[in-house]
Amino acid sequence: MPCVSDKPISPSTNIDSILQEQRKFEPPDDFRRGAHLKSEADYERVYRESVEQPEQFWGRIAEELHWFRKWDKVLEWNHPWAKWFVGGQFNLSYNCLDRHIQTSRKDKPAYIWESESGEIRTLTYAELHTEVQKFANVLKSLGVKKGDRVAIYMGMTPELPIAMLACARIGAPHTVIFGGFAAHALIDRIHDSQATAVITQDGAFRRGAEVKLFPAVEEALKSCPTVKSVVVYKRTGTPINMQSGRDHWWHDLMAKAPDLCPAEPLDSEHPLYILYTSGTTGKPKGVVHTTGGYSVGTYITTKWVFDLRENDVYWCTADIGWVTGHSYIVYGPLQNGATCLMYEGAPNFPEPDRFWRIIDQHKVTIFYTAPTAIRTFIRWGDEWPKKHKLDSLRLIGTVGEPINPEAWMWYRDVIGHDRCPIVDTWWQTETGHIMISPIPGAIATKPGSATKPFPGVVPEIVDMEGNPVPDGSGGFLVLKQPWPGMLRTIYGDPDRYVKQYWSQIPPNYFTGDGARKDKDGYFWVMGRIDDVINVSGHRLSTMEVESALVAHDFVAEAAVVARPDEVKGQAIAAFVTLEGGRTPTPELKEELRKWVAKEIGSLAKPDDIRFTDSLPKTRSGKIMRRLLRELATNGEVKGDMTTLEDFSVIAKLKEQEEA
Repeated sequence: MPCVSDKPISPSTNIDSILQEQRKFEPPDDFRRGAHLKSEADYERVYRESVEQPEQFWGRIAEELHWFRKWDKVLEWNHPWAKWFVGGQFNLSYNCLDRHIQTSRKDKPAYIWESESGEIRTLTYAELHTEVQKFANVLKSLGVKKGDRVAIYMGMTPELPIAMLACARIGAPHTVIFGGFAAHALIDRIHDSQATAVITQDGAFRRGAEVKLFPAVEEALKSCPTVKSVVVYKRTGTPINMQSGRDHWWHDLMAKAPDLCPAEPLDSEHPLYILYTSGTTGKPKGVVHTTGGYSVGTYITTKWVFDLRENDVYWCTADIGWVTGHSYIVYGPLQNGATCLMYEGAPNFPEPDRFWRIIDQHKVTIFYTAPTAIRTFIRWGDEWPKKHKLDSLRLIGTVGEPINPEAWMWYRDVIGHDRCPIVDTWWQTETGHIMISPIPGAIATKPGSATKPFPGVVPEIVDMEGNPVPDGSGGFLVLKQPWPGMLRTIYGDPDRYVKQYWSQIPPNYFTGDGARKDKDGYFWVMGRIDDVINVSGHRLSTMEVESALVAHDFVAEAAVVARPDEVKGQAIAAFVTLEGGRTPTPELKEELRKWVAKEIGSLAKPDDIRFTDSLPKTRSGKIMRRLLRELATNGEVKGDMTTLEDFSVIAKLKEQEEA
């Protein structure tokens, strides 16, 4: 998920919005009939109450969950510091597991896991409950206490949510570190959190190759004296150098662990986890989420945005190392008693139809993925999804960066077969849960718009002084009211929390995104303010230029960045990936420039277009525009590339540059 930049915003004009989209799709009647919210009138009624009487609204939602002690007060707001459900005692592991095993859900699958090689494991709620209790006892046996931080560095196996839920059960805040990070990223995060234990694997599988995890931990721990214990889950069987007294095999400890561990009643504001996001200062910032409010926010957004029903098979394709995985693979779905699918590997292994084969095999009904993944699917060609029925799907969603309208339409037509509503969700690591999204039975959708705010969320588009801008105008997206899942601080750095999120356009929460609102009250997120291009005094959204390029029949994906220009201030540099079978030519380059001018105006015409077989992306599928910006500006890349999935992409782009 996007996170907010450390940079102060520049005192310049608002963002010029030039993208126009008129298409609109009503929810299907049969979907409405079974939905939690069945009409726009339902939504408007709930939303009005939620913003006029937020404490009453959020209190009523919280009562659907289990509390060891009910709160004394729903919200204590001392700007910019929030406490939610003050005095309440709660345990998220209990609400994800114990609450369900007292019902018929105890024998319902909680996770269906498929490995990259095709192995399938199913864990019922009762089985998951036992595994979590046992691993909570493992942590206790290693001396981990309430309040101790635990670092988790694992691949996508069920043991990852088991470890998280075990930490939550005993009140040990976890920090999950994405399994693609190298040793120095581990050092930064372990040092900052002062973690006392690390949970890892010998290795993981990705596109048939082994990703070595334990060796990175072994290297990092030379510089991390706070870590006393390491638990290693055996996944690949590769020999590793275990250090006696410090390193322990998961299976050895689990074999000796008692299978009963009562959930610890925790204060509502007890820290649940720290999740580190990249900061422009070079020091990762540890976003702190607490127990009660985050639980309530992830619970109700999962229920309403995905319109969860008892027999759904729900698949969020994110990695649990990112906030999307925390909120919408682990905590949100399990609180709702959902059956979640987890997949270990890459979407194109062994063939580019792996996702579609999984959907048909497991009868997935809800599918939630990233716009960058969708654009990659488009580039691979329609023949891959068309090999499969995909008739089990009833709802599809997107998460991450804004989705361009043409990719949205492809997703609707080819994957959703013109019958599945799309929930295009906007939120951040810092918000904890979805903030703007269609409620699928109630809100008509527009391609490329996240539509309307979730109940209890009050966004606004403003100028630098905090004044609302006219509908249709671009501006800065801010949030005007506290919400339950909001971050509480940056770990160990409260001043940075105040400065970064609450001091740029006070008294609002500053999201770092540009956006506009149309005459129907629909929000259109235009991307990071850092990604805005200033062309001759006009601030243009890179997302809108990318959308125009992708609307051309030959283009599968595009990334747009700024480079310095003596005359215009900044010029537009576009990196374009063509549909399979299309050939790059100078004539096509000029055709695309003219196409953008025709679609959204001559001001947005790219100065440079470079064709590339693929774009540099993180393993979570996000385009690394920062690297492209360096390449367009200097002809080389010197920045951090540790999260880059395929290093050959940058090498090929540099070769083209030198040629």
